[in-house]
Amino acid sequence: MILINGDFFCRRLTGIERYAYEITIRLDKLCKPGEIAIVIPSYIKNLPEYKNLKVIRLKKKGKNIIWQMMTLQYFLLIHKKYTVLEFGNNCLPFTPGIVFLHDIYCELFPKDFTSIRDKFTMLYSRIQYRFISYLAKRIITVSESSKKEIINKFRINQDKIDVIYSNADHMKKIKSDTSVFTDFPILNNKQYYYFLGSLSKRKNLQWIIKYAKKNPEDYFAISGTSLLTVKIKELDAEIPKNIILLGYLNDSKVKALMEKCKAFILPSYYEGFGLTPLEALSCGVPIIISNASSLPEIYGNTAHYIDPFNTDVDLNQLLKEPVDNPDEILSKYSSDKAATMLYDVLKEYIN
Repeated sequence: MILINGDFFCRRLTGIERYAYEITIRLDKLCKPGEIAIVIPSYIKNLPEYKNLKVIRLKKKGKNIIWQMMTLQYFLLIHKKYTVLEFGNNCLPFTPGIVFLHDIYCELFPKDFTSIRDKFTMLYSRIQYRFISYLAKRIITVSESSKKEIINKFRINQDKIDVIYSNADHMKKIKSDTSVFTDFPILNNKQYYYFLGSLSKRKNLQWIIKYAKKNPEDYFAISGTSLLTVKIKELDAEIPKNIILLGYLNDSKVKALMEKCKAFILPSYYEGFGLTPLEALSCGVPIIISNASSLPEIYGNTAHYIDPFNTDVDLNQLLKEPVDNPDEILSKYSSDKAATMLYDVLKEYIN
């Protein structure tokens, strides 16, 4: 029987958490009763209405890492009938199962981690990469680019890794909330480029800051929150007036901003998949993304590309260049397809 680690319900629905949330809803429709269960901390209340997934509640003691490494692992040691499915780059060393390893950022960019907290995070992540690579029964990642990096770095058999792409069809269910333009009236009469994501170093917001300084007539709206680690120091200094920091916004306000923006921009120098441009495409918005890491693989000819280390470009001219219709991309990266592919993997371990 498969046991999904539902700790993602403890956090905001961004990135990995949203991916896990959407996939479990669809796994519930695909599986039969008695095949898959999901374990969550006992205090979680707002769950989807699962019909076939069995919900198991365990008391939560300590932070997420403690709950996983002690409470959950102890449960799995006692109940040996379960094979755990981890969505979030985490492998329990004494009860390894099927694990999503979205990327190996900490392994490839160690110089991004400078503070003591950063270095602790990097060390923990790199240990987890090795647990996953050498102990996990099966590894799932979200792009061929990430798969190649994992194989080359840890010298593991490629047959152990499956690629299941991310998805953005959840955007269709979200209703726009235009009150965000009342909250930030400066955006009402401005054409702006929009960035959404965690405000971490690899997102490369310094590219936007440098470009904005060179081009004061172009406006940039940035939403997202800083992580506890690998923060962008440039945001602590004075930033140009044509950059508007919006903080964390709910999905409805994000969608309203996407629908009205001139283009969505993501200058990251590293992404395992890069979900937010896909969300933008689903809103009918052109995307400007870096030509680095997995992004060209994922977005092909549907995007306008920039060099993440060079701001000598005219974004307005770039947007005039033709790109492919995104319909094929949006069809390829769907929650239904991802869930079906994952269920096919899980069926090998259900019995």
